[in-house]
Amino acid sequence: MLAISEIGQSGLSRPLRPEAIEQFQIELVRTLDAYQKMVALRSITFMAEQDCPFDEEYDGNDLCATHLLAFADGQAIATLRLRWFAGFGKVERVCVLPAYRGTSVVKVMLAAAFELGARKGFRRMTAQIQARLWPLWSRTLNCNLLKDRPALVFSDYEYYEIEIPLAAHPEAIRYNSDPYQMIRPEGAWDEPGVLDASRERGGDIRNVAA
Repeated sequence: MLAISEIGQSGLSRPLRPEAIEQFQIELVRTLDAYQKMVALRSITFMAEQDCPFDEEYDGNDLCATHLLAFADGQAIATLRLRWFAGFGKVERVCVLPAYRGTSVVKVMLAAAFELGARKGFRRMTAQIQARLWPLWSRTLNCNLLKDRPALVFSDYEYYEIEIPLAAHPEAIRYNSDPYQMIRPEGAWDEPGVLDASRERGGDIRNVAA
């Protein structure tokens, strides 16, 4: 489960209630099973509800992106996608099952996404939001509408671009961070991983390709 601190909540318009953080668990997609849950949630939301064509929803970026899943009572109920560029991260494909819309799950999931981005050293996130949902997102996020950007229309909807500033993370992963920390699973940088344990095997160091 991904941790959420004040750093992640810096991207929100107001802090989360503690009970909201306890109600929803946010996990990073690392397995095929989790990946399939993400696909199912997006198919229900974007393809079934919004009639988005398959090739537009699954656009070739999913296997090179980071995905988060939100859980309630052990069931996957929401997801989003993150992609990383030079100096900023991008939030995409936010969707929630109908029964959980209007709850705090989106805020909790976004706070986890911002926490992850800040830990990776990013100070800014961006997103493309449906124009009709700007009133909702402007109340949810600590964000700025990028008014000087050109109009953006795809999959039959008009979109706005927004910028979300993030607080600096005091333990951001840097090029000179602990090398074992860098090779641990994404988002689990503070927990010893399988490669940490491998150094305890002893024996001669073999000179092989990386």
